[in-house]
Amino acid sequence: MASKCPKLAVPLTTKTMEAKSVATIPHQPGWQFEPKWDGFRSLVFRAEVCVEIRSRSGTDLNRYFPEVVEMFQALPVGRFVLDGELVIAEGDNSSFDTLQLRLHPAATRVKRLATETPATFVAFDCLMDAQGRSLLAEPLTERRPALEALFESFGGRIKRLRLSPYTRSAKTAERWLQESGGALDGVVGKRLNEGYRCGERAMIKVKKLRTADCVVGGFRYRTGTRDVGSLLLGLYNCEGKLDHVGFTSSIPRADGAALARKLQSRIQPPGFTGKAPGGPSRWSNGRSSEWEPLKPELVVEVIYDQITNDRFRHGTTLLRWRPDKKPRECTFEQLKQRAARVSQRRS
Repeated sequence: MASKCPKLAVPLTTKTMEAKSVATIPHQPGWQFEPKWDGFRSLVFRAEVCVEIRSRSGTDLNRYFPEVVEMFQALPVGRFVLDGELVIAEGDNSSFDTLQLRLHPAATRVKRLATETPATFVAFDCLMDAQGRSLLAEPLTERRPALEALFESFGGRIKRLRLSPYTRSAKTAERWLQESGGALDGVVGKRLNEGYRCGERAMIKVKKLRTADCVVGGFRYRTGTRDVGSLLLGLYNCEGKLDHVGFTSSIPRADGAALARKLQSRIQPPGFTGKAPGGPSRWSNGRSSEWEPLKPELVVEVIYDQITNDRFRHGTTLLRWRPDKKPRECTFEQLKQRAARVSQRRS
């Protein structure tokens, strides 16, 4: 966390204001809505020639995004702090997969990727203005004009630096939500009369959740029991092989024992004929890597939000069993068709 930058009115240790998930967009007055971008949340600190990009966890991102550092260093304004999102555009969409490739590779690879797939910074809040004045205590009705004034002082359109749009119309926000996908990950809502509440879940976020029909290719027992704790989900790829794409653990505890009895008779290797579940990872929080393979006979419909590297980025929610659905109908094509419909609405 050490830095050679001069001290600023907004310190490098500042934590981002976070959002809590809600089901619907509020329609009462007093809200500002913004697109929720599908990228890396970041704070940018500029102090004369010094630029520091920090992740929401405080990690220094300068090494991984040198082209963004150079862009900010070239701006004619010497002092400011911005809150925003690092994204990498692919056509009209953004690629979270490509963004992830930036983390932890060798310096030579970072340099190549910075040239081949440069990142864009989308700014949506101003925490310190060009005069070096902290805006953390100021309401959004003051911070947004300060952000727009700062962009005006940059002197024209800057490549790979964007000002996020906003609306105070719930109807417009609803339209954004319906069109989310690709570059947009949903809608964020902020209170107009509140300051920037560092580290608090003082904003709201609403996502358009999508559904997919998946084959149940296996399951895991709940830790320390013989009850089903999670179902392992699969989709058939273009080669006709069943790839593991994620899991759902939203199974009521009361149903775990009965579900285990139902699945026992269907246990049969290999479960997945393509990509199979791996061992524990840094994301698994100590979950067991052991799983039971099943005959590809059962289909469930799950709710998900995003896909990364042909996998559900987060755990999914079990919506219903689909005895009416043939397992072979559960292909990746359904995800591509839904993505295409979103893209067409945005064009």
